[in-house]
Amino acid sequence: MIGDNELNDLQEKIGYHFKDKNLLLQALTHSSFANEQRINKRGDYERLEFLGDAVLELVSSHYLFKTYPEKREGEMTKMRAAMVCEPALAYCAAAIHLEKYLILGKGEEATGGRFRESIISDVMEAIIGAIYLDSGIDAARAHIEKFILDNPEEKQIFYDSKSVLQELVQKDSTAELRYEICGEKGPEHDKIFEAAVFVGDKKLGEGSGRTKKAAEQKAAYQAILELKKE
Repeated sequence: MIGDNELNDLQEKIGYHFKDKNLLLQALTHSSFANEQRINKRGDYERLEFLGDAVLELVSSHYLFKTYPEKREGEMTKMRAAMVCEPALAYCAAAIHLEKYLILGKGEEATGGRFRESIISDVMEAIIGAIYLDSGIDAARAHIEKFILDNPEEKQIFYDSKSVLQELVQKDSTAELRYEICGEKGPEHDKIFEAAVFVGDKKLGEGSGRTKKAAEQKAAYQAILELKKE
């Protein structure tokens, strides 16, 4: 359970102070914690996540429509999908260390839920929903543009780096593109995976992450940077 100091710390980080702090508490509360509370049972983030997802789609669609007048519908759809997908939202959440503020049940905590991308991304959307209820669409838009929609083209490459790398390699080489998990460290509930990406026998990039997929994405991103230098 977190207290007022932690709530104030998070509000400072996101640059938004809630009129109704209960909305923020609900946005941070996983169903595992809510279900454990027999007295003063608090709601979890799922309804706020539902609302936040819709607000995020609207704001990101409007942002791309306004910012890229030359892009076709299909291109904007692809950009939006890359920017608001689960790994993207979890990556954005890392800037504010959102995992520190999650309110989890004992079982979920014990199995590593605090660092699970699916939970972190859900909470990002729940916070958007909470801000929308607390102050309306303009406040929600400001939050989304600050934390999710900044540098969209650069982020698109990161979020979809494996696909981008595959396209780059196929243009210039017939060698096999492959990924290897080179190691892992940390306890079972808090593992860090290390990955490398190769084209043929040449290692192009390395990366680490809390999931194998995240480690591979980061390795692919490093490989893209290396290829762009050549």
